Amino acid sequence: MNNVPVVFRSLIIYAVCVVLAIWLGYLLAGPLTYSSLVIYGFLAFVLTFPLLLRWHFPLLLLSWNMAAFVFFLPGQPSVCLVMIAVSLGISIFQRLLSNESQFVNVPQLIWPLLCLLAVAAVTAKLTGLGLRTFGSDVYGGKKYAYLLGGILGYFALSAHRIPLKRKNLYLGLFFLGGVTAIIGDLIPLLPHSLYFVYWVFQPNANFFQYQGPGAEEIRLTGARTMSLFIFAYMLARYGIRGIFLSRKPLRWMAFFFFFCLGLYGGFRGFIISCALVFALQFFLEGLHRTKLLAVFLSAGIIGGLALIPLAPHLPYTFQRTLSFLPYKVSTAARADAQASWEWRVQMWDALLPQIPQYLLLGKGYVISPLDYEFVMGPEASIRNTFAQDQGLALAEDFHSGPISVVIPFGIWGCIAFLWFLFAAIRVLYANYHYGDPALQTVNTYLLAAFIAQAIYFLFAFGDLSADMMKFTGLLGLSVSFNGGVRRPFGTMASKPQVEKIRNSTDMRPSSLPVPQQ
Repeated sequence: MNNVPVVFRSLIIYAVCVVLAIWLGYLLAGPLTYSSLVIYGFLAFVLTFPLLLRWHFPLLLLSWNMAAFVFFLPGQPSVCLVMIAVSLGISIFQRLLSNESQFVNVPQLIWPLLCLLAVAAVTAKLTGLGLRTFGSDVYGGKKYAYLLGGILGYFALSAHRIPLKRKNLYLGLFFLGGVTAIIGDLIPLLPHSLYFVYWVFQPNANFFQYQGPGAEEIRLTGARTMSLFIFAYMLARYGIRGIFLSRKPLRWMAFFFFFCLGLYGGFRGFIISCALVFALQFFLEGLHRTKLLAVFLSAGIIGGLALIPLAPHLPYTFQRTLSFLPYKVSTAARADAQASWEWRVQMWDALLPQIPQYLLLGKGYVISPLDYEFVMGPEASIRNTFAQDQGLALAEDFHSGPISVVIPFGIWGCIAFLWFLFAAIRVLYANYHYGDPALQTVNTYLLAAFIAQAIYFLFAFGDLSADMMKFTGLLGLSVSFNGGVRRPFGTMASKPQVEKIRNSTDMRPSSLPVPQQ
């Protein structure tokens, strides 16, 4: 005898699938439009939703540093931004359904993040908020989206505890997703039939700017980014001890190779950021008390002396990277680097007098159509004679971390951000000092990398909306690995539990039974 409800449900599903297949076939037969791409993307999301329910957290880690964007969504957000929204939504849904699914609760981090979020929300409310992609008359809303994504990203990462046995796998997913940045540098090597990959991955725009004699000046930004993440992965996975003292020469050879490959990017900050992380981790691992300190100092002196005759003969991008050091490099490389530094200083000098007017109420990220037309319009080259009127200043790409906080969000944003940095370093230090010995290398790297990123943000280069995801990524990974904040063993028990133990063991002499004579 047939089960009527089951048969009826099967017929409904079959009817919906037939109608959906006919409609999708009709769309595929027509021209490819933006609206049809959105529909295809939505259908793909529906079909892959069961996989997302099971694997959303590993996919979030994989996408965190991936150099890919969702081309069919308005504004073309990064894959990481989309996965943060999806993973956090699924985690909240699972928490509502089951009490066994618990977020890792760290109040000392949640409060400064919520405070920074509140400052951004109030500023956006008072100064305006709009996304040009959705038909708004103002620009700049995308920076709010990435700042919000960075803050929510912490909660998405801290929604799950990473099992200790999967430590290496999850480390690889988090850092090696950044290897996809090299795809942008492969554009001259790929045949035109494979150019569709650049619908998802951003191509290196330098290949379109330099042609002919200027080809040597092409900066491989993808190689720089890939090298940074491999550099970070090796330090987090093996540590400096595991790379140089493990008697496995392939490790330190690969470490040195990818560091040299990163020099093809032509960024002076590459050397500064790598040196900061390496020096801090060297100290935190206690290697400054060993003979390895003398070995590295000797190798550094010998390498520095060897670069004196070699520097002028290195590739152009190498020379540009080394231009801030006292080496003889080509005139073009030094002039290019010097010009980059000078326009930054000019922009900072022009913007510093504006800071007092934004202390109580920040400027926010909004860009009015009038300002946009003045800076980017047809007569912009005539009118924009001052540094504060340049396009990067208008887009609040100040190339300075402190200015990127104080001008958009005023003194309140500075307080919230400094509170966040202070609380984060305390949490990372506690996990480094009291964490599981099996996580010692990971916790050491995360503390060193966060401090180095904070120093680089405050004193070299930074942008709050873009760098927030870097800060919360390292912090969320530490919380997820350690299950929160580690404490000394003697302070793990809570006060009510201690009182309960004391009361249960408080045996007064008067309460003891009197022995019979």
